[in-house]
Amino acid sequence: MKQSQFEQLHQAQWLAFEHLLTLLEHGKSRPEASETFAQDYRRLCQHLALAQARGYSSHLVDSLQQLALRGHQQLYRRRHALGASILAFVLAGFPRLVRQQWRFVLLACLVFFGSVLLTGLLVYAFPDLVYNLMEPARVAQTEAMYDPDQTRLGPAAQRLAGQDWMMFGYYIMNNIGIAFQTFASGLLLGLGSLFFLLFNGLMIGAVAGHLTEIGYVQTFWPFVIGHGAFELTAIALSGAAGLKLGWALVAPGRLSRSQALRQAAGVAIQLVYGVIAMLLIAAFIEAYWSSRTDFSAVTKYTVGALLWLLVGIYLTLGGRHHAPD
Repeated sequence: MKQSQFEQLHQAQWLAFEHLLTLLEHGKSRPEASETFAQDYRRLCQHLALAQARGYSSHLVDSLQQLALRGHQQLYRRRHALGASILAFVLAGFPRLVRQQWRFVLLACLVFFGSVLLTGLLVYAFPDLVYNLMEPARVAQTEAMYDPDQTRLGPAAQRLAGQDWMMFGYYIMNNIGIAFQTFASGLLLGLGSLFFLLFNGLMIGAVAGHLTEIGYVQTFWPFVIGHGAFELTAIALSGAAGLKLGWALVAPGRLSRSQALRQAAGVAIQLVYGVIAMLLIAAFIEAYWSSRTDFSAVTKYTVGALLWLLVGIYLTLGGRHHAPD
């Protein structure tokens, strides 16, 4: 293709890209326009490569290079801004959002942690009750996981220490699966989220009560106290996000149900982003810290208490100096 034909074919795209660059450099671009920036930049780079390969004039190549250089600078700035936005959300936006949605968070915590506590106490007081909630084979499997003679605790009990990274992946998939199930079922008018909060609370409470009753206190509780701060809190928050969706369908107010659901989903998805981050932390702690038996129970309790305190401070105080709740 001749240079004149090449320029005629793509000149309008180059001018549009240059205009977009000017807007971005002055902070005046519209969001819908800047969304195409990466695609436009890649296309310009392709045109530059073609111009160089075909030996077009230095004037054309230099002008395209200048546009590519300006585009690269904007791309770097956008990535830096994205990283800053993610950090700001983690440090301030997420805990502030949790406090803003305190009604749904409170209900989810009451259902989840309340069922854990109540079921644990009942199973501890009436040991045979555990078999009404769990199959005997599942009970036996749980006992094996926290047997004091094990060198590794939890689901990692039968694995080697060098395979902790495999368990890290397992915990991520398992925990995120539970959280997503609890969140997404909120579309069933919130009843699905309530069900899974209650169900998971019953199962966790049954395990806790049973293992405490048979004397596995020094293995079970040191194992769960560390990662539980992030994992259990994340499950409750995923339920709160689901309840947010369900309430939008039950009580949409003056909006249509579809409009109310879209608004609620914008908030709920942000909660889920924070939940995923907490579950990643929980999986890391569970794989590389909780399952180890070469630390004393006192050490495990101390670290676990500090982690619970950290989560509490983070959710109650995080972001207070950035914007009002």
